[in-house]
Amino acid sequence: MQRKRLDVRAYRTAERLLRHHRGELLPGGRLTPRWLEDGTRFWYTVATVEGKRYVLVDPVAGTRRLAFDHERLASALAAATGQPVDAAALPLPAIGPADGTVEFDAFGEHWLLRLDDHTLRRTAGEPPVGPLEVAAPDRKHAVHRAGHDLRARTLDGDRDWALTSDGTEDRDYGANPDYLMYSTLLTKLGLPHLPPAVAWSPDSSRVLTHRTVQDGVRRTHLLRAAPAGGGEPALLSPRYAVAGDERIPLAEFVVLDVTTGAVTEARGEPVAMSMMSPLFQRWAWWEPDGSAVHYLSRSRDARTLGLYRLDPDTGEVRTVLTERGRTRVDPAPRQLQPPLVRVLAGGDEVLWYSERDGRGRLYLHTAHSGALVNAVTSGAFAVQELLHVDEAERTVYFTAAGLVEEDPYRRTVCRVGLDGSGFERITDDDLDHAVTVAPGGTCFVDSASTTALAPVITVRDWSGRALVELERADDTRLRETGRRAPIRFRTTSADGTCDVHGLLYLPHGFDPSRRYPVIDTPYGLPTDNRVSPSFDPGHYGYEAEALAALGFVVVAVDGKGSPGRSKEFLDASYGNLGDACGLDDHVAALRQLAAERPWMDLDRVGITGMSSGGYAAVRALLRHPDVFRVGVAESGMHDFRLLEPGLGEAYHGPFDEEEYAALANESLADRLEGKLLLVHGGLDDRVPPQSTLRLAERLIAHGKDFDLLVVPDADHIYFGYEHYVNQRKWDFLVRHLLDAEPPADYRLPPVPIDMEALGELFG
Repeated sequence: MQRKRLDVRAYRTAERLLRHHRGELLPGGRLTPRWLEDGTRFWYTVATVEGKRYVLVDPVAGTRRLAFDHERLASALAAATGQPVDAAALPLPAIGPADGTVEFDAFGEHWLLRLDDHTLRRTAGEPPVGPLEVAAPDRKHAVHRAGHDLRARTLDGDRDWALTSDGTEDRDYGANPDYLMYSTLLTKLGLPHLPPAVAWSPDSSRVLTHRTVQDGVRRTHLLRAAPAGGGEPALLSPRYAVAGDERIPLAEFVVLDVTTGAVTEARGEPVAMSMMSPLFQRWAWWEPDGSAVHYLSRSRDARTLGLYRLDPDTGEVRTVLTERGRTRVDPAPRQLQPPLVRVLAGGDEVLWYSERDGRGRLYLHTAHSGALVNAVTSGAFAVQELLHVDEAERTVYFTAAGLVEEDPYRRTVCRVGLDGSGFERITDDDLDHAVTVAPGGTCFVDSASTTALAPVITVRDWSGRALVELERADDTRLRETGRRAPIRFRTTSADGTCDVHGLLYLPHGFDPSRRYPVIDTPYGLPTDNRVSPSFDPGHYGYEAEALAALGFVVVAVDGKGSPGRSKEFLDASYGNLGDACGLDDHVAALRQLAAERPWMDLDRVGITGMSSGGYAAVRALLRHPDVFRVGVAESGMHDFRLLEPGLGEAYHGPFDEEEYAALANESLADRLEGKLLLVHGGLDDRVPPQSTLRLAERLIAHGKDFDLLVVPDADHIYFGYEHYVNQRKWDFLVRHLLDAEPPADYRLPPVPIDMEALGELFG
C-alpha cells in the first residue's frame, strides 16, 4: 500500500520556526545593548512590524526613543549615494549617537546625520579596526598577527612595528588551538584565522597575551575532497590532542609593552588549553588599575583549580587561592561561562565560586593566604551568574536558580552582603531573568519571561526598580504558525532519588484522540543544559519546535548529570559519560509521561541530537533498543578517545584505555536494532569525522543496516549546508516514525548568515 505524503505546509511551517526567523515571528523578543563610550547610554536594534529599528536608551533619564527618523534617513542616504535604500532594513552595522547627531558607516563611507533637519554629509570617521585586529581602549593602537608573531600599529596608519620576533609554528603568539584558530568555518567566511588572543591593559600601554606551545602535539587529518572551484583534493593536518596524549597545547603568559617594546615573561607554569585560549575563555584579566594580571589554571584532571597573580613588571607569579575536589572543580556552573571570580579591595580579597558544600556558592577569601573569611551565599539555591560587586557598599549581586518552586532552573536576581548578611531577592516574581549588566555596573537590562510567557525587557537599577521599559515581545505571529508554548513537566529519576524536569512540545493541530510518535532531543555532556527556563528555547529548542510542526510530540529532558542544580546531581555524570546525562532518566520520563498521556505512542519513539547530542542519540538506540526505534546523530562525539582532553578527562576522569573504549558507541555497535542516520561534516575540525566513520565501520562489521551522510566540505555546524542536513533529517524521521513520505519537490531554502550567532560561537 502506498504511504501517504506529508502536507508540504508542515515543512514550510517547520522551516519558519528555525532560529533565523525568530526575529520576524517574535518582534521585541530579544535585543543586544550596544553601550556608548560613557557606559551610561546604549542603542539596540529591534525587529518591528515596520521593519528593523534603531533605538537609543538613556537609563538615567528613563528615556527610550528612535535614534532617528528611519524613513527620512533612508531618503537622504538614497539621494546622497544613488543607491536604493529600504527604511525597513537600513544597511547600518553600527551607529554612534551623540548630542544632535548620529554617525554611521554605509556603502563604504562614513556619514554624519543632523537630527534637527535630517541632513546628511560625508565625514571622516574613526580609523577603522580590521576584523583580525584588537584595538586598545583608547582607540589609538591595535594589535594583529603577522605569521607567528604579534605586531602593533597606530590606527591613524602612521606606524606599524613588531612586538615579538621569535614566534614559530610550534611556539606562536596569541594563538588558540588549531581547530579554533584556523577553523574551516573561518575559511568559509574568508578569514585565515581568528584575531590574536590578547587583553589590553586599562591604560592602553601593554597587552597580555601568551606564547602558544604546541610542539609535539599530535595532528589529525582532514581531506578537502571537493575544494570550492574545483582542483585537486587537499589534506589538512591541524594539531589536535586527544585524551591520554602527553602533549597538549599550553599557554605561556607574556606581557608586551607597546610603547617601550619590553617583553615580560610570566615566571610560572604554563596553562593547559586543549579547548581555547584562557584569554578567549576569560580566565585571565587585568586588574582595573593595571597593577596586576590574575588568571585561573586548572589541572589536567580538572580536580584542582588555582587563581594566580602575575606582576606585569617583573613576571613574578604568586598563587592566590587553590581548591581541590574529588571530582572536577569549576569556576562557573557551565563550561563556557565567564568565571564567577573577582579580586576585590585592591587585591586583598577574592570572591570565589565553589560547589564544595553541595551547591554553587560564593565565598570570600583573603588574597594573601587564600584563607576562607566567610561564606557569602547560603540556602537552597545555586548561584548561576555573578553580576556586579559594589565594593563601597560591600554588596554582591548575582542570579540564583532554585528560588522558584515551579522551575528550579529559573534565574532570580539577588543581592547579599559580602559578609553573608542581608540576602534579598531583587526580582520578586517567579519569572526567569536573563541579565546584561552595564559596563560600569550602573544598571542592568532584564529580559523577564518563562517558557510560556514572552519576554518583557526593561532596564533596572540595583534596587530592582524599572528605569525604562524597552520591549514587550509580541508572540502573535509565532502563535499563528500553530506553535504552542512547551509544557513544563516534572518526573522522577530512574533510580527514584530526585525530580527530573523537562519540556513537552505538542504537535501542531494536536488532537488528544490520536496517537503521535515521540522524539527525544538530548544534550549529552554536563557542560550545559538542554532545557531552557526562558521563552528563548536555545539551539535544540528551535529544532524541537520545528519537529513539532511536522507532527511529532517532542521531549526535552535535563537528566541526572546535567548542571544548574546540586553538585550531587551534576556529579552523576562524572565517571559516567556513557549515560549521556541521564539516558535512563529520559526513558523513565517517557514512560511516566505516556502513562498519563495515551496520545504519546511509545511504540514509535525517535531521538536526534548534534555533537554530544549525537553521541546521546546513538547511545540511546544501543542501550535502550526496546524504547528508541529511530535515531539521527549529527557530528556525533561517538568516541572520547578521538576527542580533545578537555572533554573526556575533565568530565569523565583521567584517561584509561579500557574504560574509554567502553564509552565509545562502537563498543555497543552489535546492539543496533532500530533505524539510524549518521551525519558528519567531512571537514569537521571540532569533532573529526573519524568519530562517526569508526562507528560506521563497526556497524558494517556487525552487518547492521544504517544510513550514512558525509557532507564533504562541511564543518561541525554544517555552515552553508544547514538546510540540506535539516531536510535529510526531517525526511528520515517522517519516513520512519510518521510512516509517511516527505513532500514532493520541496527543498528547504539556504539559511542566511547570522553574524550575531557566529559572534557568540567564536566568543
